[in-house]
Amino acid sequence: MAETAHESLYDNPELEAPPPGQVPPPYPADELPPPYTPTPQGAIPVINCKVCQAVINVEGKQNQHVVKCNVCNEATPIKGPPPGKRYIRCPCNCLLICNSTAARIACPRQNCKRIINLGGPTQVIVRNPSSERFVCAYCDQVFVFSTVGWRQLARCPHCRRVSSCNASNQKTRCAIYLILGIIFLGAGIGVTVGTYEMAHNSGGIYIVWIGAFITGIVFLVRAAYLGSIRVSPRAPPR
Repeated sequence: MAETAHESLYDNPELEAPPPGQVPPPYPADELPPPYTPTPQGAIPVINCKVCQAVINVEGKQNQHVVKCNVCNEATPIKGPPPGKRYIRCPCNCLLICNSTAARIACPRQNCKRIINLGGPTQVIVRNPSSERFVCAYCDQVFVFSTVGWRQLARCPHCRRVSSCNASNQKTRCAIYLILGIIFLGAGIGVTVGTYEMAHNSGGIYIVWIGAFITGIVFLVRAAYLGSIRVSPRAPPR
């Protein structure tokens, strides 16, 4: 559901309506406050309206966030938005203040009521120098993963599936687990055959049998798991 934005303006009963037939030019969203422009006459702080470019006197209004233009009657910011908020200029030139995390807002003007898709806030990702960009082998989305160390299995933050970021490392680990599994299963079979007669008199030998077989099966299962994982290639440089 779209969030209803509010127009944070300071009403002035002396403001005049814009001349008939005058259409202010549209202005893009997420506008920033314009800088103060002192005039030669007494260095009075003024700014230009962000809609019609008329000069607005902001003397004594520096504690406000926005001011109204006396020509087009639209608002122009003179300060940054409050914490957690941002400015959006509707195509109808209405200045809106909404939450910085809002993805959709609705213009409050009765003759507009437009739904504006903002696409969410801009995210800045600080990446570790040892990390690299990969393309998920399952959903084809780009994610960042650190390749330092023995651990080379990454979970995609988009589809939550695990893939390998190093094909050679994956094959090496798969071969190691496969060899260990065969060794433990072979040792378990050898111990079972060699101590079969002794097991009737010593119950502890059964524990050795079970331990060898379980360890061998675990290694083989791990080898099969690594062999079935897809490899996520590195993303092309931007």
